[in-house]
Amino acid sequence: MKKKYNVDKMYTYLRGFLVGAKMEQSLKALSYARQKHKEQKRKDGIPYIVHPLQMACYAVALGIRDDDIIAGVLLHDVCEDCGVPINFLPVNDNIKQIVKYMTITPLPGEEKADTKRRYFRNMLDCKGAIIVKGLDRYHNMSTMAGVLPSENIRKNILENEELLLPMMKEAKEKYPELSDIMFILRTNIEDITDALSEHYMESRPLVLAEELKNTDEMELINSENC
Repeated sequence: MKKKYNVDKMYTYLRGFLVGAKMEQSLKALSYARQKHKEQKRKDGIPYIVHPLQMACYAVALGIRDDDIIAGVLLHDVCEDCGVPINFLPVNDNIKQIVKYMTITPLPGEEKADTKRRYFRNMLDCKGAIIVKGLDRYHNMSTMAGVLPSENIRKNILENEELLLPMMKEAKEKYPELSDIMFILRTNIEDITDALSEHYMESRPLVLAEELKNTDEMELINSENC
C-alpha cells in the first residue's frame, strides 16, 4: 500500500517552526521550493516536495538551527530538477553556494565515474553542502527499496561505500565542528547501506565505475532520486 503524506500538514508545521525561529531565508526557500516542485512527483507517485520537507524536518529534529543550511535543504533540487538558474534563487549567496555544490554538472567528455568523484571531492569545500548531502542521501536511501530498479540501488550502495562515506569521514576531520552531525548521519547511512546490501548485492559488481558505464547523463544526475 502506498504511504500517504499530508503535504499541507508538513508545510504548516515547518513554516510555523521557521517563523518562530525567525529563519527568514528558510521561509523564502520553503515557499519557493513548494512553488517550483508543485507539479513534480517522486518515482513512487508522492509529491516531490515531500522529499525536501522531510529532510528539513529531520534536520530540525537533529538540532540544526542554521538558517542557510535549512534553506539549502529546501532548495537543493530546485536547480537540478526544475531548470532554475542558481542566480535566480531568492536567497543569499551562501545558500546559492550550497545549492551549487549540491548540483551535478557533467563536463564534456568526462567519464561518469570521474564526474561523481569530482562532485564529492569538491563538496569538501562547502560545509553546508556536506550536511545537506548527508540528509539528502539518508532520506533517499531510506525510501528507495521497492521503488528504484535494483541496478540503481546497487549504484547508490557502491557510491556510498566508495565516495560519500569516505568524504563524510574526511569532512569530520577537516571541520571538527561538524563532528556530531557527521557521526549521526554517517551512522544512519551506513546502517541503511548495510541493510540494502544484504538484499541487493548478492552478485556484487567490483567498482562503481563499472556500474556507471551504461548510465546516461540524466540518469547519472537522478540515479538516487526516488
